[in-house]
Amino acid sequence: MDAINKKRTLGNSDLEVSSIGLGCMGMSFSYGPPPEKKEMIALIRSAVEKG
Repeated sequence: MDAINKKRTLGNSDLEVSSIGLGCMGMSFSYGPPPEKKEMIALIRSAVEKG
């Protein structure tokens, strides 16, 4: 099984999640002005579509 398909249990729950996540710190003010909201929504939608 490759890294993309690996799953992990989330905390103490029975929820199983992908071992790969989408870092969102760059979508905030952490690295200066945030990117356009429309651009970030499109990025999140694309990530969801790709699993």
